[in-house]
Amino acid sequence: MKKIAILATNGFEEIELTSPLQAMKNEGFEVDIVSEESGRIKGWNDGDWSNSYSVDKTLDQVKASDYNALMLPGGVINPDKLRRNEDALTFVRDFFKQEKPVAAICHAPQVLISAGVVEGRKMTSFHSIKDDLINAGANWVDEEVVVDQGFVTSRNPDDLPAFNAKLVEEIKEGKHEEQHA
Repeated sequence: MKKIAILATNGFEEIELTSPLQAMKNEGFEVDIVSEESGRIKGWNDGDWSNSYSVDKTLDQVKASDYNALMLPGGVINPDKLRRNEDALTFVRDFFKQEKPVAAICHAPQVLISAGVVEGRKMTSFHSIKDDLINAGANWVDEEVVVDQGFVTSRNPDDLPAFNAKLVEEIKEGKHEEQHA
């Protein structure tokens, strides 16, 4: 049984959490929504607040070794909040150190920049953070999904079918010896 963490907080792009969540559940994976605080977190959809979702675990209750992989949904508010949380950054770094699959879509790579794990990595993102990734040392490309040794990235919600397929594939493959921070 594969156990996956989705790291999110208020302001995540709703479809970028719900679509991968459903794809992983369809594979029989156990998935926890991990956040800064307990209770519920609110999604963002079509330029406004949307539905709220139950938090399964808080950052102070988990560690990367509890999970087989990490998934980060985008949105503008969500990564901006998470990148300022040292516990979130440590959680992210530990997945890379443990050579586990990590997936991020849209603006979520902003968290990865702050965690210091993008240098030398081939990846993509929402186009508005392209320069941020390049300045952090990433090899940014404009493709619907990019996989670099268990590290999966995509640009936006339109890429979700390809993103979800690669996310599931990488989780099934498991650890990647070449995965690095």
